[in-house]
Amino acid sequence: MGQDKLGRDILSRLLFGARISLWVAVLTVSISLSVGVVLGLLTGYFGGLADMLLMRLVDVLQSFPGILLAIAFAAVLGPSLTNVVVALSLIGWVGYARLTRGQILSLREEEFVLAAQVSGAGHWRVMLKHLLPNILGPIVVQASLQMAGAIIAESSLSFLGLGTQPPTPSWGGMLNEARPYLLTAPNLTTFPGVAIMLAVLAFNFLGDGFRDIMDPIKRGKLF
Repeated sequence: MGQDKLGRDILSRLLFGARISLWVAVLTVSISLSVGVVLGLLTGYFGGLADMLLMRLVDVLQSFPGILLAIAFAAVLGPSLTNVVVALSLIGWVGYARLTRGQILSLREEEFVLAAQVSGAGHWRVMLKHLLPNILGPIVVQASLQMAGAIIAESSLSFLGLGTQPPTPSWGGMLNEARPYLLTAPNLTTFPGVAIMLAVLAFNFLGDGFRDIMDPIKRGKLF
């Protein structure tokens, strides 16, 4: 793959950059999923004023492009890897909250939930034992697809200088450093770009696979 302008091995930097991108993606998805699922579960089950306020907040956040909000948060917090995770998590929970709330609203009136309530099960037992296991399928699919989005967002922020700072390698940072040599040394931009494309494509395929496996109709065709 060659070397960069400072004589550093591109393959080694790509492999180290993969660790950075995957770490950001996993951490961002874990935080977003935890916050979003808990809020969606509580507001969808209990409803009321908290549900209305949460949905208005979700509507406001979803009215702006996610990457622009991430850029704004990262610019305010300062350029660092930790702040990238914070910025992406601040907007990443929204999709999980809306998805979880919608699933809970459709399930909380089902007979198995009413039977659990009649048998004396408390609210937390109903939510954690009866409702949450029945909505894990869509949440897992959402998480796998958000992994791809987090990799793109981290690369974009690093490309703009708001993410991983030199000399720590990241795919977006490598693209930014290679811009002046786009015509004279295209390998400097080709390999990081291909790495981002393959990682995103892999997680998208993974999400499609989870969706097909967890869909009862398609699962019957697959097996």
